[in-house]
Formats: sequence, structure tokens, C-alpha cells
Amino acid sequence: MKIRYMPDQMSYVKMNSTELRKGFLVKKLFKPGELKLLYTNNDRAIVGSAVPLETTLELRASRKEMAAEYFNERRELGIINIGFPGKVSVDSEQYTLDNQDALYVGKGVKKVAFESVDSKNPAEFYLLSYPAHAVHPTKKIGFDEGEKNHLGSQEQANERTITNLIAPGLIDSCQLVMGITELKSGSVWNTMGAHTHSRRTEIYMYYNLGEDDRLFHFMGRPDETRHLVMQNKQAVISPSWSMHSGAGTSNYTFIWGMGGENQAFDDMDFIAMDELR
Repeated sequence: MKIRYMPDQMSYVKMNSTELRKGFLVKKLFKPGELKLLYTNNDRAIVGSAVPLETTLELRASRKEMAAEYFNERRELGIINIGFPGKVSVDSEQYTLDNQDALYVGKGVKKVAFESVDSKNPAEFYLLSYPAHAVHPTKKIGFDEGEKNHLGSQEQANERTITNLIAPGLIDSCQLVMGITELKSGSVWNTMGAHTHSRRTEIYMYYNLGEDDRLFHFMGRPDETRHLVMQNKQAVISPSWSMHSGAGTSNYTFIWGMGGENQAFDDMDFIAMDELR
């Protein structure tokens, strides 16, 4: 497990593109046959991926970073599969996740393992974890069972569908909230007008981008915005002080995940257009 110490809102304004990418971009995800994890001091989030082939991949605690006997000893975990069908073993239970299905794994679970139904067409599990203060039961939710919200318009190039998966009213959790936003063909903008939410961290993982497509993720203080150029299946860590918005060279999909002291989806501090610099 790698550790990432996040830049603060004062130092980031002096950073060049290389430094910004090292501070906020998570670019090495979804490597075939591997389970990858990144620990960040930003609300102690852990973001990662598991792409099992012939061998089952087991999620283990890092004694150095976590001081835990097993990963979920003091944590909750959200899993969303963006690949082919796969299976997740949670202690003695097993759950099959099709494309864009989600699974919540609660505090106290001792064993989590991943496998693909077909190793030649592997599952690609996206992982997001935050500390947990209470026990909530493990629960699967299919993508079609999620709560749908249709937003935006063709005229503003931001027509999109937000699907809440791990969220209040669907799955009980301590602080973790996750969902998927899909942009329709011809739409390229997400989260504009932009916002911050000082009560929680958010992490975006962009996918369904073509090999030659790019995503321009806008971030930072509203009066000192910066951007990151991102590729398919990369993630960006958004601290509570940072706005987060994006535009792509084509439509795309992204998983958003949040952790903090408020789970209400609409707890946002909106930024007026004339405040952006």
C-alpha cells in the first residue's frame, strides 16, 4: 500500500503540472492480476482496485499504515465493478457483481476476496474505504436498483444521469457514499456550476473514455483554479476545500465517492460563475 500526503490549499497554488499530478492524481489503477491500494491522509481514505485473473485476490491490512489485523477491522468498504462479471467473498458469503453493480462491506468483516467469473474477461473492482465507527451489514445493490436522477441539458452539453448506489435510504453506512454519473452522447461537462463541500472529501474515478480521449478535471480554490489532464480509468482526490468539475473530449462515466461528517447528497457550497478564476 502506498501513502499519499495531500498538499494544502496554500501550497498547491505554487505547484506546476507535474507536482499537481503527483499530489492529486491516482493514475495506476486496474492492473491485470493485481490488487492496488493508495492510502491518503485526506479523511484517511483508501482508494484502489482489484483485477483478478486466474488467481483470487485477497484484501489484506497493512500493519504499517493501518495497525490492523484485517482490512475492515475499523473500516467500511465500497466496491463497484466496472468490468466483466466477478465474485466477492465476504467471510462466508459470496456475491456476484455484474458491470456497475455495487457492494457495501461493513466494519468487522475479516475476509474480503475477489475473483473473476472468466479470467479471460476479468472483473475490474474499484475500491473506496473510510474509517467506520459502527457496524452496518454487508449489502449488494445492482446498478438497476440504484436511485436515478436525470440532470442537465443538451444545450449546455451536460445531460447526465446520476445513480446513487451506496447512499442513505439505499444502504446504511457510517460515512461512505458512492454512485455513478453517466454523460449522454454529445455531453461533456460534469459538475458545472461547480461546488465544494467542506464537510467531506470526494474522489472521482473517470472511465468509459476512448484511448485517445482525455478528461480535463478542474480543481482548486475557486479564485485559484487549476486543471489535470486525465486518461481512462484514473482517479483524482478532491480535498474538502477544492472545487471539482470536468470536461472531456467525448462523453464518459465516473464513479464519485465521498466520506466525511455529512452524507446528505445536496450538502454543497455552490460557486457562482463570476467567482471562478
